[in-house]
Amino acid sequence: MLENLSPSTLPRLLRRTVLSAIAAGAVGFVVGVMIQPFAGLGVVIGVGLAILNLRFLDAKVAKIEIKGEQSTKAVRRQLGSNTVSRLVVLTLVALGAMFLDAPLGIGIVAGLVIYQIVFVINVLSVMANQGDM
Repeated sequence: MLENLSPSTLPRLLRRTVLSAIAAGAVGFVVGVMIQPFAGLGVVIGVGLAILNLRFLDAKVAKIEIKGEQSTKAVRRQLGSNTVSRLVVLTLVALGAMFLDAPLGIGIVAGLVIYQIVFVINVLSVMANQGDM
């Protein structure tokens, strides 16, 4: 889906996603604190981890240089191994928090989910505005 977006649209989309995720995370924090205080903290941590993951991905993509006839398979391999390691770290953090304190771990997972939902909604709205849907 993202390959149909113009290059100038992507930075605005990501900025809007981060701001929307922070707003949704704030609502999730309030709801989480009313349910269980550590759940609210977990939501904040989860949204923060998702934003941090995006920043690491952005930095990695910016560092990749396509040298001559480098294939897209090689570029995908470079990005793929880094992505897998980041996702393993996120999973271990969420599972570790879940074992330490279940509401905290569930809050972290909820924060990660909030970010992904906001991202998908923003992508769909941008594509609908561009007429790609």
